[in-house]
Amino acid sequence: MHPTAEEEALDLLSSVGGEDELLAELAALMVRRTHATSADIMLRDAQDQLVLRASTLAPEMNLRLKMGPGVGICGKALASGEPIFLLQRAYDHPDFATVPGIDDRECEGGAVLPFKQGNVAFGVTLLRRSMPWKTLKREREDLMRLAQVCAQSIQAYRSAFRTGAQSTPLGALSEVSRTIATSPYLEEILQLLVNLTAQQFNYKVCTVRLLDERRQELVLRATQAPSKGYQRKRAIKLGESIAGRAIDLGRTVIVPDVQLEQDYIGHELAAEQGLRSMICVPLMIQDRPVGVMTCYTTVVREFPPDEVRALETLAKQAAVSIEHAKLQVRNTLMQEMHHRVKNSLQQVASLLGLQVRHGNYKSLEDALNDCLSRILAIASVHDLLSREDLDHVGLRSIAEMLVHHQQHSLILPGRSVGFQVRGEDVHLNMTQATQIALILNELLQNAVEHGFRNALQGEVHITVEENDGEVSLWVSNSGDRLSEGFVQGGDGHLGLHIVDSLTHALGGRFKLGDILGWTVAEVKFTRTGGE
Repeated sequence: MHPTAEEEALDLLSSVGGEDELLAELAALMVRRTHATSADIMLRDAQDQLVLRASTLAPEMNLRLKMGPGVGICGKALASGEPIFLLQRAYDHPDFATVPGIDDRECEGGAVLPFKQGNVAFGVTLLRRSMPWKTLKREREDLMRLAQVCAQSIQAYRSAFRTGAQSTPLGALSEVSRTIATSPYLEEILQLLVNLTAQQFNYKVCTVRLLDERRQELVLRATQAPSKGYQRKRAIKLGESIAGRAIDLGRTVIVPDVQLEQDYIGHELAAEQGLRSMICVPLMIQDRPVGVMTCYTTVVREFPPDEVRALETLAKQAAVSIEHAKLQVRNTLMQEMHHRVKNSLQQVASLLGLQVRHGNYKSLEDALNDCLSRILAIASVHDLLSREDLDHVGLRSIAEMLVHHQQHSLILPGRSVGFQVRGEDVHLNMTQATQIALILNELLQNAVEHGFRNALQGEVHITVEENDGEVSLWVSNSGDRLSEGFVQGGDGHLGLHIVDSLTHALGGRFKLGDILGWTVAEVKFTRTGGE
């Protein structure tokens, strides 16, 4: 799965060596994301002039090209704080300023987007295209969002730079707190928190884990560590970790050397990354734990009292920002819930229509039970949505809930069927979660009804994996083998027809067959981001 613009910008913040390098990388990012021919970034200086700071067309003009207030289309966009779109023959626009040394004759279409902090523009980006640019409303919104991401990145870097100039933990605390408080997005808050904290306190690794209260687990949500091993660290139970100890005690826990600490989980990774001293600071709101921030050094050292106090204060600010972001998401979801309920009802209506056309039931009771099962599958997603991450639902959580339903409603008398759910709790957005719930419901129903029609005992396994954004889901049973001459997609298999249709809607692949004596249904699809 390709990274979002926000993720790319956050990666830049933790890797660039200076503001000029950041601006050059942001200009390149704008070209990649918009398919523009070139991108210029101009920022306001102390004399209110616009100064060219980065250009993919003429980098040799950086710092040499300056424009007075209100000059050119860039000056107009800066003064008004509003974007300007030039659909065709941009070079003929009366405010298009011709600059010696830059050939704009091939600039057919263009866009000037202001960089804003609050309501005040502090710079602009000029995007050029060698063909007319007939932007639609959605594309214009995407362009303005991208400009906002770049503006936030520049401000975050400048805040971090000022923090670096202030060598005290109090100065670092002030700047990091102020930066994370300006973002309304949870993932952005968490990534800014770990990036800036690691940078300003000179830590090798900084991570944030959020508490899953239902599972009593700490789930890794952000780290600036480049190591893939660190980014893929599993969720940890509260009772099995030092981070969990910090949550239980409600106070900071310090480990002088993690490579020598018996209770530390992950000695091999710590040795590989050169991690030594560790400090775990709980994220708390009114004595209620939200998560934990863990920081590591590359040398064995003490954490001075003023550094500990700064981190604890930062953790309190971060906890408030996290809760505020969650409330904003919840508010947005409440406003959109009627839309989602409507979509779910339409999905129910479509399934009922399909059932009427293709169903072959012996009794009305069987038909109603099938309807009820599919409606409950959709309802389970709404239920989990209200309890988990608000805008995402865990695939493993869906599977466990559906297994619970099936164990109480599908197993025939005299049958002994064991269920096992394994793998990662891959988070899906609302649309994909609903489709997967219906797919899983059909596959489980198929496994129990057809796999144990004759077999008196056996097992049903659900396995989930994710690899680079591709999700694999297997439902396997050890019961009856597929009938001879079975053809996937043949007549008479309404449930499998539903699975095939929903998998196709996901842009995925579905297949069913015998593997090593088990009947295995496999669904693969690409996970998409939030809605």
